[in-house]
Amino acid sequence: MHGRISKGRRKGAAPFSRLILALCMICVAWPKWAQSGTLEITLADTGTPLALITLPQPAAWCVLWRHSVQGFEVKDCYEMRNAQMVLVWSHLPDFAAGLDHIIGRGRQISDGQGGYIIEDINEAVAGNAYILRPGSMAVDHRIRAGDYEISLSRLAERQRVRIALIP
Repeated sequence: MHGRISKGRRKGAAPFSRLILALCMICVAWPKWAQSGTLEITLADTGTPLALITLPQPAAWCVLWRHSVQGFEVKDCYEMRNAQMVLVWSHLPDFAAGLDHIIGRGRQISDGQGGYIIEDINEAVAGNAYILRPGSMAVDHRIRAGDYEISLSRLAERQRVRIALIP
């Protein structure tokens, strides 16, 4: 074998080429995989951590609560878009006290059950975070991300809570 020049492909080159191709495909797809983020829930005044929520793919979640007078569930839903927290839509089952559609902020449609959905809000949240004061357990402010749900009222009833997106 010494001194002999082999023509053609070396044995084992095909599996190596496939590996390089697979790695290139992963690199191209990586930005999609990297879209998952984390919600960090802390006490606003002290920074004390309350919860870390790994977001599902696509990175979306809702803040839910029961209306303090009527008792029905209200929902504000967010997505992570280009590493930015964005309020996308809201579900309001009734025109009860304090709930209304602001003209020019999204598009109001019927939910088919007497309530309404405001879609296409598409409002970026400044600094990827906001403060919420969860109500009592009767109101039960919660965050739902995929199949996971956590009660903010149970963790920090009537306290200032910071909800932050960590891209």
